[in-house]
Order: sequence, then C-alpha cells, then structure tokens
Amino acid sequence: MAALRPRVHFTARRFWLNDPNGLVFAGGRYHVFFQHNPRAGNHGYMSWGHASSVDLLRWEEHEVALPWREGRDVFSGSAVVDWRNSSGLGDAGDAGPPVVAMFTGNGFYHQAQYLAVSRDGGETWAFGPPEPVLDEGKQDFRDPKVFWYAPCGSWVSVVVHPDERQVGVYTSPDLRVWSRAGVFGPAGGVAGIWEVPDLFPLVVAGQERWVLKVDVFEGGPQGGTGAQYWVGDFDGRVFTPSQGARWADAGKDFYAAITFSDLPQPGRRVWLGWLNNWVYANHLPTQPWQGVLTLPRELSLVPDGPEWALAQVPVPELEALRDEALALPGGQRVEVGEGVPLDLTLPMTSWTLQLLSAGGEEARLWLNGGSLHFTRAAPVGLDGFAGTFSAPLPDTVGEVRVLLDTCTLEVFAAGGRVAFTQLLLPHAPISALRLRGADGRGWTLRPTQAP
Repeated sequence: MAALRPRVHFTARRFWLNDPNGLVFAGGRYHVFFQHNPRAGNHGYMSWGHASSVDLLRWEEHEVALPWREGRDVFSGSAVVDWRNSSGLGDAGDAGPPVVAMFTGNGFYHQAQYLAVSRDGGETWAFGPPEPVLDEGKQDFRDPKVFWYAPCGSWVSVVVHPDERQVGVYTSPDLRVWSRAGVFGPAGGVAGIWEVPDLFPLVVAGQERWVLKVDVFEGGPQGGTGAQYWVGDFDGRVFTPSQGARWADAGKDFYAAITFSDLPQPGRRVWLGWLNNWVYANHLPTQPWQGVLTLPRELSLVPDGPEWALAQVPVPELEALRDEALALPGGQRVEVGEGVPLDLTLPMTSWTLQLLSAGGEEARLWLNGGSLHFTRAAPVGLDGFAGTFSAPLPDTVGEVRVLLDTCTLEVFAAGGRVAFTQLLLPHAPISALRLRGADGRGWTLRPTQAP
C-alpha cells in the first residue's frame, strides 16, 4: 500500500521507523532522529535515522546518523546542545557548541547508556567514548531523556527500568559521570513494561509544574500500547506527583512521544510520537516504508476540575500549509481528491463523518453522547487492527479539529485536552467525505512529502 504514504507526516524513504529520538533544535534547524532499520521493513539492525527541517513541516531525510554496529543496537535516547561544553566533546575550533546524544546501547542481554556527538550543529555524528556513561548492569535499562536543570546547575536524565515499572532519575555535571538521584514508580498503568520516559516543565498561571510521561507496552486506553503522564513537582532529584495518572492520548495509535530540546522560544514545549501500536506494528502492509510519526504538537497545561490536564494541539506552523478552503454542508458528499491531506473543524454537537474511498465507505468518526468514536476495518490478516474505539469528552467547549492524512487520523477536542490518534488502512486512499448531522469547514493542505 505504497499509495497510503502520508503527505504531511514524516515517514522514512524506505524501511522501518519507530520511536522518535534526539529531538533537538541545533544549527538553525529542527532535528528528528528515529529508530530505524536501514535494511528491511521490520524491527532489527536498530540505528538512528535522521531528518531535519527549518519549519517543523518540511523534513529532509539524511544519511543514518548512528548506525547499528556488530553486536550492539542503537536504541532510543535524546539529544541536547551542550552550551558550556561540559562534556569536553567539543573543540575550541568548532563553529558552535557540541550537540550531545545519550542513547541506549543494546547488546547481548545488557543495556547501558552511551554518548554520541555532533560538532557541526547536528548535521553529522560520531560515537563518543566506547564505554557506557551510565550502566546498572541490567538486561533492560533504556531510553534516556536528558535536560539541563538550571536551579541545581546539573544535567538530569530520566531512564526507564522497564520490568520494575520505574523511572530512574540521574544527575551529572558533565554528561559523562552520572549519579542516582531518585526513582518513581510503580504507579498508574503497570499491565505492561514501561518505556520512553520524558520529564519537562510547563508554566501555568505563573507557576512551574512538571509533567512526567512514560509509555506502557500493554494496558493502553484502547488495548496494547499507550502513553500515560502525571503532573507534579520536581526538585532536581525527585519527581512528586500531585494527581493520578492520565492517558496522554485516548486513541489506539500513539506511543513514544518525546519533547524537543533547546527550542529557540523559551518555555515552548513541542513533542511528536510514533503513530502506531506494537500489537500490529511489524505487520502493516505499507512497503516500501513502514512507520509514521505524528505531527508536531504544542503542549500546555489547562485546568480540569481541581486537577491539571495536558493539552495538545498541532503546532501553529501547520497553518502555513493550508491551501484551498473546504465546506462540508451537512449530508452532502464532498469530493476532496485521492489522498489529499485535510485540516477540518467540526462543531461540538452530534455528527458523523464518513471517510470514503473509491471502494466505498472505509472508516467513520462520530461524536455522540459526550464521546468521540471511530470505527475502522482491517486488511486481511492484520489481527488486532479492526474495531470501534471511543473517548469520553470532559465537556462540550470549543470545536473538534480533525487532521486526515491518507493513513493517519489525528483528532483534538476540548481545547486539546483530548487527543484521539488512529491509523486507517483503506484499500484505496480516502477521496471523499460526508458529514451528517452538522455543517463543517476546513482546508486542504499542501503536501510536504512525495507519495
């Protein structure tokens, strides 16, 4: 199903892609690294693929940044600009500070954290010291997310202990020597192992609050994988939640999201995730590409009763891709063109949106009874994919935004408090819409990626 390649979401030119890694702004560009098998369309020979952009929209794919080496996979991790060259990995003659990645090296029944460095603003990369900089002598210990914590003048890394359902907190003065500081968990969803933690602050009402996100391999909101988060406080060593766990996305297909480091706008938080579910990820019939990332999402905290909710909306840069205005009169079939990406706005009333292809109705999204619902069919033999999925809405404030891009559907409601992300695999790309029960509007989007 090569024709289902998204037009505005990032996919690798060929072969396997999963977790985003090392999201960082460096050298005047946004850099996305990702788990990548450069040899085949399945999980294996894990390396860091690499793409960059000047606007978060148009991604240029580069050569593999950190390739698989005999006996060692390059698993997930993060990247930061080492402004002070605390690591000593930069050189006096460099044009700018080094960009340092911390990643999990996966060997024979052993995982530990290693460094890699770019001395040209993230463009080209080299492995750092051959020895790990953080090693607990464990089989499963991975996915470091690093950031600078100014109040203590130190680097902090959160690294997951998957089997224990815990997130370890470590501190370092130089990215090379790390000390244990604290641990969080088990808590929240523990049905499956934990993966891909992130910890970041958001300012709300003049007060800094911290969000800890960690993914679960089983027990997600729609079955299989999912992403949960807590809101609380962080003192440089220990994260203390102030409320219980919540799901970051109520859909079936959202995993491994992490935030960008060193964005040029102070306080801005943007993340993107893998738009997939491990239940069927290895079996999607989309060759020669396999795996897609979500659109970048801007994050904030908003009140939700006595607690706080993580709100997500597509980054405002996306509006630059809007092309032709689109009207959706209630009950009318509207031809939109085969596989044309769409940005739709629908009311917070009861309605049903039919997504139609040349072969007939393929999928349906509807709002009824205070909940969003989505139903999809599956290609023959793709177990666990077909079904109807639902997400309750906390209220009926605002509008519903729907982003449709060939095989991806990202829905945002209740001011971004509800994100509802799904794959869809019709036999032919969606080419027409019919909205029943209401009127809607929207835009076609100019493609940024060739089909």
